[in-house]
Amino acid sequence: MSPTSLAQFFKCAINISDLLNLPTETAVKELSGKTALYCLIDTISQLNVYDEALASEFEKINSVRSLYAYRQLKSALSLSCGKFLNELSQFLKVISEEEAVQWSLLADRVILENKVNKQMRLIVAEGPLSDKFKSLEENYISKDAHVVYPTSPYRISQGHVVSNEDYTDIDGVITSTVSTSIRVQNNALCIANPLLRSVYAPYRRCIALVDSNVDLHYKEDIQGYFEHHNIKLHYRVHRAMEVDKHINNVEKILAELKLLGASRDEPILIIGGGVLADIAGFAAALYHRNTPYVMLNTSVVSGIDAGPSPRTCSDGYGYKNLFGAYHAPILSITDKTFFKTLHKGWIRHGIAEIIKMGGVKDIKLLDLLEEVGPTLVDTAFGTVNTDKGSDVDVTCDKILGLALKSYVESEYDNLYETHQCRPHAFGHTWSPGFEIASGMLHGHAVSVGMGFNGYLSYQRGWIEKHEFLRLLDVITLFGLSIWHDILLDTEILWSAQLKMTEKRGGNLAAPVPKGALGSCGYINDISYEELKNSILDYKQFCILYPRKGVGIEPLCSDVGLEDPSVIGAAS
Repeated sequence: MSPTSLAQFFKCAINISDLLNLPTETAVKELSGKTALYCLIDTISQLNVYDEALASEFEKINSVRSLYAYRQLKSALSLSCGKFLNELSQFLKVISEEEAVQWSLLADRVILENKVNKQMRLIVAEGPLSDKFKSLEENYISKDAHVVYPTSPYRISQGHVVSNEDYTDIDGVITSTVSTSIRVQNNALCIANPLLRSVYAPYRRCIALVDSNVDLHYKEDIQGYFEHHNIKLHYRVHRAMEVDKHINNVEKILAELKLLGASRDEPILIIGGGVLADIAGFAAALYHRNTPYVMLNTSVVSGIDAGPSPRTCSDGYGYKNLFGAYHAPILSITDKTFFKTLHKGWIRHGIAEIIKMGGVKDIKLLDLLEEVGPTLVDTAFGTVNTDKGSDVDVTCDKILGLALKSYVESEYDNLYETHQCRPHAFGHTWSPGFEIASGMLHGHAVSVGMGFNGYLSYQRGWIEKHEFLRLLDVITLFGLSIWHDILLDTEILWSAQLKMTEKRGGNLAAPVPKGALGSCGYINDISYEELKNSILDYKQFCILYPRKGVGIEPLCSDVGLEDPSVIGAAS
Protein backbone atom coordinates (compact mmCIF):
# COMPACT_ATOMS: atom_id res chain seq x y z
CA MET A 1 0.00 0.00 0.00
CA SER A 2 1.39 3.41 -0.96
CA PRO A 3 1.87 6.06 1.75
CA THR A 4 -0.97 8.10 0.26
CA SER A 5 -3.33 5.12 0.18
CA LEU A 6 -2.44 4.19 3.76
CA ALA A 7 -3.09 7.74 4.94
CA GLN A 8 -6.40 7.86 3.07
CA PHE A 9 -7.47 4.51 4.54
CA PHE A 10 -6.64 5.70 8.05
CA LYS A 11 -8.52 8.98 7.56
CA CYS A 12 -11.63 7.22 6.33
CA ALA A 13 -11.53 4.61 9.11
CA ILE A 14 -11.12 6.98 12.05
CA ASN A 15 -13.02 10.22 12.49
CA ILE A 16 -10.64 12.52 14.34
CA SER A 17 -13.42 15.03 15.03
CA ASP A 18 -15.23 12.40 17.10
CA LEU A 19 -12.09 11.74 19.13
CA LEU A 20 -11.52 15.43 19.77
CA ASN A 21 -15.02 15.68 21.24
CA LEU A 22 -14.07 13.15 23.94
CA PRO A 23 -12.02 13.65 27.10
CA THR A 24 -8.37 12.99 26.30
CA GLU A 25 -8.07 9.73 28.21
CA THR A 26 -11.26 8.41 26.63
CA ALA A 27 -10.11 9.46 23.17
CA VAL A 28 -6.85 7.52 23.56
CA LYS A 29 -8.73 4.43 24.76
CA GLU A 30 -11.06 4.68 21.76
CA LEU A 31 -8.09 4.99 19.41
CA SER A 32 -6.34 1.94 20.93
CA GLY A 33 -9.31 -0.22 19.97
CA LYS A 34 -9.46 0.87 16.34
CA THR A 35 -8.55 -1.82 13.82
CA ALA A 36 -7.23 0.92 11.53
CA LEU A 37 -4.58 1.77 14.14
CA TYR A 38 -3.39 -1.83 14.16
CA CYS A 39 -3.38 -1.93 10.34
CA LEU A 40 -1.35 1.29 10.18
CA ILE A 41 1.30 0.04 12.62
CA ASP A 42 1.39 -3.45 11.10
CA THR A 43 1.74 -2.09 7.56
CA ILE A 44 4.61 0.28 8.38
CA SER A 45 6.31 -2.42 10.48
CA GLN A 46 6.62 -4.59 7.38
CA LEU A 47 8.30 -1.88 5.32
CA ASN A 48 11.91 -0.95 4.79
CA VAL A 49 11.25 2.70 5.58
CA TYR A 50 14.78 3.59 4.44
CA ASP A 51 14.21 2.22 0.94
CA GLU A 52 15.06 4.64 -1.86
CA ALA A 53 11.95 3.72 -3.83
CA LEU A 54 9.78 4.64 -0.84
CA ALA A 55 11.58 7.96 -0.50
CA SER A 56 10.91 8.62 -4.18
CA GLU A 57 7.16 8.14 -3.58
CA PHE A 58 7.19 10.97 -1.05
CA GLU A 59 9.31 13.09 -3.38
CA LYS A 60 6.86 12.64 -6.25
CA ILE A 61 3.98 13.99 -4.18
CA ASN A 62 6.18 16.82 -2.82
CA SER A 63 5.86 15.55 0.77
CA VAL A 64 9.46 14.89 1.73
CA ARG A 65 8.85 16.37 5.18
CA SER A 66 6.26 13.66 5.89
CA LEU A 67 8.86 10.99 5.12
CA TYR A 68 10.76 11.98 8.27
CA ALA A 69 7.68 11.22 10.39
CA TYR A 70 6.78 8.07 8.46
CA ARG A 71 10.15 6.50 9.24
CA GLN A 72 9.70 7.13 12.95
CA LEU A 73 6.30 5.43 12.90
CA LYS A 74 8.07 2.12 12.31
CA SER A 75 8.97 2.35 16.01
CA ALA A 76 5.37 3.26 16.94
CA LEU A 77 5.02 0.83 19.84
CA SER A 78 8.03 2.30 21.64
CA LEU A 79 7.02 5.92 21.15
CA SER A 80 5.11 7.85 23.77
CA CYS A 81 1.49 8.39 22.78
CA GLY A 82 2.12 12.12 22.35
CA LYS A 83 5.09 11.57 20.05
CA PHE A 84 3.25 8.89 18.09
CA LEU A 85 0.31 11.23 17.47
CA ASN A 86 2.69 14.06 16.62
CA GLU A 87 4.47 11.98 13.96
CA LEU A 88 1.14 10.59 12.74
CA SER A 89 -0.13 14.13 12.19
CA GLN A 90 2.99 14.99 10.19
CA PHE A 91 2.55 11.88 8.05
CA LEU A 92 -1.12 12.65 7.33
CA LYS A 93 -0.07 15.87 5.62
CA VAL A 94 0.44 13.72 2.52
CA ILE A 95 -3.33 13.84 2.04
CA SER A 96 -4.71 16.74 4.08
CA GLU A 97 -3.27 19.66 5.98
CA GLU A 98 -6.58 20.03 7.84
CA GLU A 99 -6.55 16.37 8.93
CA ALA A 100 -2.96 16.78 10.13
CA VAL A 101 -3.87 19.84 12.22
CA GLN A 102 -6.67 17.97 13.99
CA TRP A 103 -4.43 15.04 14.90
CA SER A 104 -1.86 17.55 16.10
CA LEU A 105 -4.48 19.01 18.46
CA LEU A 106 -5.01 15.60 19.98
CA ALA A 107 -1.25 15.15 20.31
CA ASP A 108 -1.03 18.47 22.19
CA ARG A 109 -3.68 17.38 24.65
CA VAL A 110 -2.02 14.02 25.28
CA ILE A 111 1.41 15.58 25.82
CA LEU A 112 0.01 17.82 28.55
CA GLU A 113 -1.49 14.90 30.46
CA ASN A 114 1.23 12.67 31.91
CA LYS A 115 -1.26 9.99 32.91
CA VAL A 116 -2.22 9.54 29.26
CA ASN A 117 1.14 10.15 27.60
CA LYS A 118 2.41 6.62 28.10
CA GLN A 119 4.32 4.38 25.73
CA MET A 120 2.06 3.16 22.93
CA ARG A 121 2.93 -0.45 23.83
CA LEU A 122 1.29 0.04 27.24
CA ILE A 123 -1.76 1.79 25.80
CA VAL A 124 -2.61 -0.88 23.21
CA ALA A 125 -1.96 -3.62 25.82
CA GLU A 126 -4.97 -2.27 27.77
CA GLY A 127 -7.24 -2.16 24.71
CA PRO A 128 -9.44 -4.74 22.98
CA LEU A 129 -6.75 -5.47 20.36
CA SER A 130 -4.09 -6.36 22.93
CA ASP A 131 -3.74 -9.96 21.67
CA LYS A 132 -3.16 -8.83 18.09
CA PHE A 133 -0.54 -6.31 19.16
CA LYS A 134 1.14 -8.88 21.42
CA SER A 135 1.32 -11.31 18.51
CA LEU A 136 2.77 -8.59 16.31
CA GLU A 137 5.50 -7.89 18.88
CA GLU A 138 6.37 -11.57 19.28
CA ASN A 139 6.62 -11.91 15.52
CA TYR A 140 8.96 -8.97 15.11
CA ILE A 141 11.32 -9.70 18.02
CA SER A 142 13.12 -12.17 15.75
CA LYS A 143 12.02 -10.73 12.41
CA ASP A 144 12.93 -7.06 12.94
CA ALA A 145 13.63 -6.01 16.52
CA HIS A 146 13.62 -2.32 15.51
CA VAL A 147 9.83 -2.56 15.48
CA VAL A 148 9.68 -3.76 19.08
CA TYR A 149 12.65 -2.45 21.07
CA PRO A 150 14.47 0.24 19.05
CA THR A 151 17.20 2.21 20.79
CA SER A 152 15.95 5.27 18.93
CA PRO A 153 13.67 5.74 15.91
CA TYR A 154 16.41 7.35 13.81
CA ARG A 155 18.67 4.47 12.83
CA ILE A 156 18.79 0.73 12.16
CA SER A 157 21.56 -1.82 11.75
CA GLN A 158 21.75 -5.21 10.09
CA GLY A 159 24.34 -7.85 9.44
CA HIS A 160 25.10 -11.47 8.80
CA VAL A 161 27.67 -13.99 10.01
CA VAL A 162 29.11 -17.14 8.42
CA SER A 163 31.56 -19.70 9.83
CA ASN A 164 33.33 -22.92 8.99
CA GLU A 165 32.18 -26.23 10.44
CA ASP A 166 34.27 -26.10 13.63
CA TYR A 167 33.65 -22.38 14.20
CA THR A 168 37.35 -21.47 14.15
CA ASP A 169 36.80 -19.10 11.24
CA ILE A 170 33.96 -16.63 11.56
CA ASP A 171 33.25 -13.79 9.15
CA GLY A 172 30.70 -11.02 9.54
CA VAL A 173 29.23 -8.06 7.68
CA ILE A 174 27.66 -5.11 9.52
CA THR A 175 25.56 -2.34 8.01
CA SER A 176 24.12 0.79 9.58
CA THR A 177 21.40 3.03 8.19
CA VAL A 178 20.86 6.51 9.57
CA SER A 179 17.92 8.84 8.97
CA THR A 180 18.62 12.56 8.79
CA SER A 181 16.62 15.54 7.55
CA ILE A 182 17.62 19.03 6.48
CA ARG A 183 15.35 22.06 6.60
CA VAL A 184 16.04 25.49 5.12
CA GLN A 185 13.65 27.52 7.24
CA ASN A 186 13.86 31.06 8.53
CA ASN A 187 12.67 32.35 11.92
CA ALA A 188 12.99 28.98 13.64
CA LEU A 189 12.65 30.71 17.03
CA CYS A 190 9.42 32.47 16.13
CA ILE A 191 6.75 31.18 18.51
CA ALA A 192 4.46 30.43 15.57
CA ASN A 193 7.08 28.17 13.95
CA PRO A 194 6.27 24.56 14.99
CA LEU A 195 9.50 22.90 13.86
CA LEU A 196 11.42 22.72 17.16
CA ARG A 197 8.23 22.38 19.16
CA SER A 198 7.28 19.25 17.19
CA VAL A 199 10.58 17.63 18.15
CA TYR A 200 10.69 18.52 21.85
CA ALA A 201 7.08 18.84 23.03
CA PRO A 202 6.65 15.03 23.28
CA TYR A 203 9.62 14.87 25.67
CA ARG A 204 8.41 17.87 27.69
CA ARG A 205 12.01 19.05 27.94
CA CYS A 206 15.00 20.10 25.83
CA ILE A 207 18.73 19.98 26.58
CA ALA A 208 20.17 22.92 24.63
CA LEU A 209 23.89 23.52 24.09
CA VAL A 210 24.28 27.12 22.96
CA ASP A 211 27.19 29.04 21.45
CA SER A 212 28.13 31.98 23.72
CA ASN A 213 27.86 34.40 20.79
CA VAL A 214 24.35 33.14 20.07
CA ASP A 215 23.51 33.47 23.76
CA LEU A 216 24.56 37.12 23.61
CA HIS A 217 22.02 37.96 20.89
CA TYR A 218 19.25 35.35 21.14
CA LYS A 219 19.01 34.12 24.74
CA GLU A 220 15.58 35.68 25.31
CA ASP A 221 14.28 34.34 21.99
CA ILE A 222 15.43 30.80 22.76
CA GLN A 223 14.13 30.74 26.31
CA GLY A 224 10.90 32.49 25.30
CA TYR A 225 10.20 29.93 22.57
CA PHE A 226 10.41 26.93 24.87
CA GLU A 227 8.65 28.67 27.74
CA HIS A 228 5.73 29.56 25.47
CA HIS A 229 5.41 25.92 24.40
CA ASN A 230 5.62 24.63 27.96
CA ILE A 231 8.85 22.72 27.33
CA LYS A 232 11.37 22.64 30.17
CA LEU A 233 14.66 24.03 28.88
CA HIS A 234 18.07 22.96 30.21
CA TYR A 235 20.14 25.83 28.82
CA ARG A 236 23.94 25.37 28.70
CA VAL A 237 26.26 27.96 27.17
CA HIS A 238 29.62 27.10 25.61
CA ARG A 239 32.23 29.37 24.10
CA ALA A 240 32.96 28.07 20.61
CA MET A 241 35.81 29.94 18.98
CA GLU A 242 38.34 28.11 16.80
CA VAL A 243 40.70 27.80 19.77
CA ASP A 244 37.95 26.07 21.76
CA LYS A 245 37.74 23.13 19.36
CA HIS A 246 39.65 20.98 21.82
CA ILE A 247 39.00 17.51 23.24
CA ASN A 248 38.83 19.00 26.75
CA ASN A 249 35.71 20.93 25.77
CA VAL A 250 34.15 17.76 24.40
CA GLU A 251 34.66 16.20 27.84
CA LYS A 252 32.95 19.17 29.51
CA ILE A 253 29.87 18.62 27.35
CA LEU A 254 29.89 14.90 28.16
CA ALA A 255 29.85 15.75 31.88
CA GLU A 256 26.81 17.99 31.36
CA LEU A 257 24.92 15.29 29.46
CA LYS A 258 25.62 12.84 32.28
CA LEU A 259 24.45 15.34 34.89
CA LEU A 260 21.21 15.99 32.99
CA GLY A 261 20.58 12.31 32.28
CA ALA A 262 20.28 12.59 28.50
CA SER A 263 18.45 9.59 27.09
CA ARG A 264 19.57 7.64 24.06
CA ASP A 265 16.32 8.37 22.22
CA GLU A 266 16.11 12.05 23.24
CA PRO A 267 17.62 14.52 20.75
CA ILE A 268 19.97 17.13 22.19
CA LEU A 269 19.60 20.61 20.66
CA ILE A 270 22.81 22.29 19.47
CA ILE A 271 22.48 25.98 18.59
CA GLY A 272 25.57 27.54 17.06
CA GLY A 273 28.16 27.62 14.33
CA GLY A 274 30.70 25.21 12.92
CA VAL A 275 32.87 24.80 16.01
CA LEU A 276 29.98 23.94 18.34
CA ALA A 277 28.54 21.66 15.66
CA ASP A 278 31.84 19.78 15.64
CA ILE A 279 32.52 19.43 19.36
CA ALA A 280 28.94 19.06 20.63
CA GLY A 281 28.12 16.64 17.81
CA PHE A 282 31.25 14.69 18.76
CA ALA A 283 30.10 14.58 22.40
CA ALA A 284 26.70 13.29 21.25
CA ALA A 285 28.44 10.56 19.26
CA LEU A 286 30.41 9.48 22.34
CA TYR A 287 27.63 9.72 24.92
CA HIS A 288 25.89 6.34 25.16
CA ARG A 289 27.96 5.61 22.02
CA ASN A 290 25.25 7.37 20.04
CA THR A 291 22.83 10.05 21.23
CA PRO A 292 20.68 11.85 18.63
CA TYR A 293 20.86 15.61 18.20
CA VAL A 294 19.22 18.45 16.31
CA MET A 295 21.48 21.14 14.82
CA LEU A 296 20.11 24.69 14.63
CA ASN A 297 22.74 26.41 12.51
CA THR A 298 23.54 30.05 13.19
CA SER A 299 26.49 30.63 10.85
CA VAL A 300 27.18 30.25 7.15
CA VAL A 301 29.73 27.48 7.76
CA SER A 302 27.40 25.42 9.92
CA GLY A 303 24.39 26.20 7.75
CA ILE A 304 25.77 24.70 4.56
CA ASP A 305 28.64 22.50 5.74
CA ALA A 306 29.43 21.59 9.35
CA GLY A 307 25.79 21.51 10.51
CA PRO A 308 24.43 18.69 8.32
CA SER A 309 27.82 16.96 8.24
CA PRO A 310 28.19 13.53 9.85
CA ARG A 311 31.88 14.29 10.55
CA THR A 312 32.04 15.50 14.15
CA CYS A 313 35.45 16.25 15.60
CA SER A 314 37.91 18.16 17.74
CA ASP A 315 41.48 19.31 17.28
CA GLY A 316 44.42 17.79 19.09
CA TYR A 317 48.21 17.94 19.26
CA GLY A 318 48.25 21.05 17.09
CA TYR A 319 46.41 19.39 14.18
CA LYS A 320 42.92 20.03 12.84
CA ASN A 321 40.18 17.46 13.40
CA LEU A 322 42.48 14.75 14.76
CA PHE A 323 39.76 13.16 16.91
CA GLY A 324 36.24 12.50 15.71
CA ALA A 325 33.31 10.26 14.94
CA TYR A 326 30.73 9.93 12.19
CA HIS A 327 27.44 11.08 13.66
CA ALA A 328 24.93 13.05 11.58
CA PRO A 329 22.18 15.12 13.22
CA ILE A 330 18.66 13.71 12.96
CA LEU A 331 17.60 17.19 11.88
CA SER A 332 19.67 20.11 10.63
CA ILE A 333 18.04 23.54 10.32
CA THR A 334 19.58 26.32 8.26
CA ASP A 335 18.06 29.63 9.32
CA LYS A 336 19.67 32.62 7.64
CA THR A 337 17.97 35.11 9.97
CA PHE A 338 20.80 34.39 12.41
CA PHE A 339 23.31 35.77 9.89
CA LYS A 340 22.22 39.37 10.49
CA THR A 341 24.20 39.55 13.75
CA LEU A 342 27.37 37.96 12.36
CA HIS A 343 30.61 39.90 11.90
CA LYS A 344 31.22 40.47 8.18
CA GLY A 345 34.47 38.58 8.49
CA TRP A 346 32.61 35.49 9.71
CA ILE A 347 30.21 35.69 6.78
CA ARG A 348 33.08 36.13 4.36
CA HIS A 349 34.95 33.08 5.58
CA GLY A 350 31.77 30.99 5.37
CA ILE A 351 31.41 31.81 1.68
CA ALA A 352 34.58 29.82 1.05
CA GLU A 353 32.63 26.62 1.69
CA ILE A 354 30.13 27.63 -1.00
CA ILE A 355 32.87 28.42 -3.53
CA LYS A 356 34.28 24.98 -2.71
CA MET A 357 31.15 23.22 -3.95
CA GLY A 358 30.91 25.48 -7.01
CA GLY A 359 34.50 24.72 -7.94
CA VAL A 360 34.19 20.95 -8.06
CA LYS A 361 30.50 20.01 -7.88
CA ASP A 362 28.03 22.56 -9.35
CA ILE A 363 29.15 25.42 -11.56
CA LYS A 364 25.77 27.15 -11.06
CA LEU A 365 26.97 28.16 -7.60
CA LEU A 366 29.84 30.14 -9.11
CA ASP A 367 27.41 31.76 -11.56
CA LEU A 368 25.13 32.85 -8.70
CA LEU A 369 28.04 34.08 -6.57
CA GLU A 370 29.33 36.20 -9.44
CA GLU A 371 25.82 37.52 -10.01
CA VAL A 372 25.29 38.77 -6.44
CA GLY A 373 28.94 39.63 -5.67
CA PRO A 374 30.03 41.33 -2.41
CA THR A 375 26.39 42.25 -1.73
CA LEU A 376 26.20 38.77 -0.25
CA VAL A 377 28.53 39.93 2.54
CA ASP A 378 27.16 43.47 2.86
CA THR A 379 23.57 42.26 3.32
CA ALA A 380 24.45 39.16 5.36
CA PHE A 381 22.76 36.92 2.79
CA GLY A 382 19.83 39.28 2.34
CA THR A 383 19.00 39.66 6.04
CA VAL A 384 20.19 43.29 6.38
CA ASN A 385 18.90 46.27 4.37
CA THR A 386 17.16 43.94 1.93
CA ASP A 387 13.50 43.72 1.00
CA LYS A 388 11.93 40.31 1.36
CA GLY A 389 11.36 38.83 -2.09
CA SER A 390 13.87 41.16 -3.77
CA ASP A 391 16.33 39.81 -6.34
CA VAL A 392 19.10 39.80 -3.72
CA ASP A 393 16.93 37.98 -1.18
CA VAL A 394 15.85 35.34 -3.70
CA THR A 395 19.38 34.83 -5.05
CA CYS A 396 20.78 34.44 -1.53
CA ASP A 397 18.21 31.74 -0.79
CA LYS A 398 19.10 29.97 -4.03
CA ILE A 399 22.78 30.01 -3.10
CA LEU A 400 22.14 28.53 0.34
CA GLY A 401 19.81 25.84 -0.97
CA LEU A 402 22.04 24.82 -3.88
CA ALA A 403 25.16 24.79 -1.68
CA LEU A 404 23.39 22.51 0.78
CA LYS A 405 22.14 20.20 -1.95
CA SER A 406 25.62 19.93 -3.50
CA TYR A 407 27.22 19.30 -0.15
CA VAL A 408 24.89 16.59 1.10
CA GLU A 409 24.89 14.83 -2.28
CA SER A 410 28.65 14.50 -1.91
CA GLU A 411 28.74 13.78 1.82
CA TYR A 412 25.82 11.41 2.39
CA ASP A 413 26.81 9.04 -0.40
CA ASN A 414 30.01 8.34 1.55
CA LEU A 415 28.87 8.75 5.16
CA TYR A 416 31.73 6.89 6.80
CA GLU A 417 34.47 7.98 4.37
CA THR A 418 34.85 4.43 3.11
CA HIS A 419 36.55 5.91 0.04
CA GLN A 420 38.37 9.18 -0.58
CA CYS A 421 36.66 10.43 -3.73
CA ARG A 422 35.25 13.35 -1.76
CA PRO A 423 34.66 16.55 -3.79
CA HIS A 424 33.69 18.46 -0.63
CA ALA A 425 37.30 18.14 0.59
CA PHE A 426 38.39 20.63 -2.10
CA GLY A 427 40.76 23.11 -0.45
CA HIS A 428 41.10 20.87 2.63
CA THR A 429 44.21 18.87 1.72
CA TRP A 430 47.10 21.10 2.80
CA SER A 431 45.13 23.76 4.69
CA PRO A 432 44.60 21.67 7.87
CA GLY A 433 48.36 21.66 8.29
CA PHE A 434 48.85 25.42 8.08
CA GLU A 435 45.52 26.82 9.32
CA ILE A 436 46.40 26.79 13.02
CA ALA A 437 50.02 27.83 12.51
CA SER A 438 49.03 30.77 10.30
CA GLY A 439 46.27 32.02 12.63
CA MET A 440 43.90 32.18 9.66
CA LEU A 441 40.15 31.80 9.80
CA HIS A 442 39.10 28.40 8.48
CA GLY A 443 37.47 29.87 5.36
CA HIS A 444 40.58 31.85 4.41
CA ALA A 445 42.80 28.79 4.89
CA VAL A 446 40.43 26.80 2.69
CA SER A 447 40.32 29.51 0.01
CA VAL A 448 44.14 29.56 -0.08
CA GLY A 449 44.00 25.79 -0.47
CA MET A 450 41.43 26.05 -3.27
CA GLY A 451 43.49 28.59 -5.15
CA PHE A 452 46.61 26.44 -4.95
CA ASN A 453 44.69 23.28 -5.83
CA GLY A 454 43.21 25.09 -8.82
CA TYR A 455 46.74 25.96 -9.94
CA LEU A 456 47.84 22.31 -9.65
CA SER A 457 44.91 21.34 -11.85
CA TYR A 458 45.79 24.01 -14.42
CA GLN A 459 49.45 22.95 -14.27
CA ARG A 460 48.43 19.39 -15.20
CA GLY A 461 46.27 20.57 -18.08
CA TRP A 462 43.07 19.48 -16.37
CA ILE A 463 41.44 22.91 -16.64
CA GLU A 464 42.08 25.87 -18.93
CA LYS A 465 43.96 28.96 -17.75
CA HIS A 466 40.83 31.12 -17.93
CA GLU A 467 39.03 28.65 -15.64
CA PHE A 468 41.85 28.75 -13.09
CA LEU A 469 41.79 32.56 -13.19
CA ARG A 470 38.01 32.56 -12.84
CA LEU A 471 38.38 30.53 -9.66
CA LEU A 472 40.85 33.07 -8.26
CA ASP A 473 38.57 35.90 -9.34
CA VAL A 474 35.56 34.47 -7.51
CA ILE A 475 37.59 33.86 -4.34
CA THR A 476 39.00 37.38 -4.29
CA LEU A 477 35.64 38.92 -5.27
CA PHE A 478 34.53 38.22 -1.70
CA GLY A 479 37.74 39.38 -0.07
CA LEU A 480 38.91 35.84 0.63
CA SER A 481 42.60 34.92 0.59
CA ILE A 482 44.42 33.09 -2.15
CA TRP A 483 47.83 33.60 -0.53
CA HIS A 484 49.58 33.56 2.84
CA ASP A 485 53.34 33.59 3.29
CA ILE A 486 53.17 30.40 5.32
CA LEU A 487 52.97 28.63 1.96
CA LEU A 488 56.67 29.37 1.54
CA ASP A 489 57.41 27.01 4.44
CA THR A 490 57.61 23.79 2.42
CA GLU A 491 58.26 21.73 5.54
CA ILE A 492 54.85 22.66 6.94
CA LEU A 493 53.13 21.82 3.65
CA TRP A 494 55.00 18.55 3.26
CA SER A 495 54.19 17.56 6.83
CA ALA A 496 50.54 18.38 6.15
CA GLN A 497 50.62 16.23 3.01
CA LEU A 498 52.09 13.25 4.88
CA LYS A 499 49.49 13.57 7.67
CA MET A 500 46.67 13.87 5.16
CA THR A 501 47.88 10.82 3.25
CA GLU A 502 47.85 8.92 6.54
CA LYS A 503 44.37 10.21 7.34
CA ARG A 504 43.07 9.25 3.89
CA GLY A 505 44.18 5.64 4.17
CA GLY A 506 47.46 5.87 2.23
CA ASN A 507 46.19 8.07 -0.62
CA LEU A 508 46.52 11.83 -0.99
CA ALA A 509 43.38 12.00 -3.17
CA ALA A 510 43.44 15.81 -3.30
CA PRO A 511 40.22 16.96 -5.00
CA VAL A 512 40.67 19.58 -7.72
CA PRO A 513 38.61 20.84 -10.67
CA LYS A 514 39.10 18.52 -13.64
CA GLY A 515 37.68 18.84 -17.13
CA ALA A 516 36.03 22.12 -16.18
CA LEU A 517 35.03 24.07 -13.11
CA GLY A 518 32.16 22.27 -11.43
CA SER A 519 33.67 18.84 -12.08
CA CYS A 520 36.11 16.95 -9.89
CA GLY A 521 39.30 14.91 -10.23
CA TYR A 522 41.97 13.82 -7.77
CA ILE A 523 45.71 14.35 -7.49
CA ASN A 524 47.32 11.41 -5.71
CA ASP A 525 51.04 12.00 -6.19
CA ILE A 526 53.11 15.14 -5.76
CA SER A 527 56.78 15.14 -4.75
CA TYR A 528 58.48 17.44 -2.27
CA GLU A 529 60.26 19.30 -5.06
CA GLU A 530 57.10 19.62 -7.16
CA LEU A 531 55.23 20.95 -4.15
CA LYS A 532 57.95 23.53 -3.44
CA ASN A 533 58.25 24.71 -7.05
CA SER A 534 54.50 24.77 -7.62
CA ILE A 535 54.04 27.14 -4.67
CA LEU A 536 56.60 29.54 -6.11
CA ASP A 537 54.89 29.45 -9.52
CA TYR A 538 51.46 29.89 -7.94
CA LYS A 539 52.67 32.96 -6.03
CA GLN A 540 53.33 34.76 -9.32
CA PHE A 541 49.60 34.69 -10.05
CA CYS A 542 48.63 35.74 -6.53
CA ILE A 543 50.77 38.90 -6.43
CA LEU A 544 48.71 40.35 -9.28
CA TYR A 545 45.62 40.52 -7.05
CA PRO A 546 44.74 43.17 -4.43
CA ARG A 547 46.92 42.95 -1.31
CA LYS A 548 49.03 40.43 -3.27
CA GLY A 549 46.42 37.76 -2.72
CA VAL A 550 45.88 38.27 1.01
CA GLY A 551 42.21 38.55 1.88
CA ILE A 552 40.29 41.05 4.00
CA GLU A 553 40.50 40.24 7.72
CA PRO A 554 42.03 36.82 7.07
CA LEU A 555 43.12 36.14 10.65
CA CYS A 556 41.04 34.96 13.58
CA SER A 557 42.38 37.91 15.56
CA ASP A 558 41.09 40.28 12.86
CA VAL A 559 37.48 39.39 13.69
CA GLY A 560 37.75 39.32 17.47
CA LEU A 561 38.71 35.68 17.92
CA GLU A 562 41.71 34.38 19.82
CA ASP A 563 44.80 33.58 17.77
CA PRO A 564 44.93 29.79 17.25
CA SER A 565 48.60 29.99 16.27
CA VAL A 566 49.39 30.95 19.87
CA ILE A 567 46.90 28.63 21.57
CA GLY A 568 47.60 25.79 19.13
CA ALA A 569 51.32 25.99 19.73
CA ALA A 570 50.74 25.95 23.48
CA SER A 571 48.59 22.81 23.31
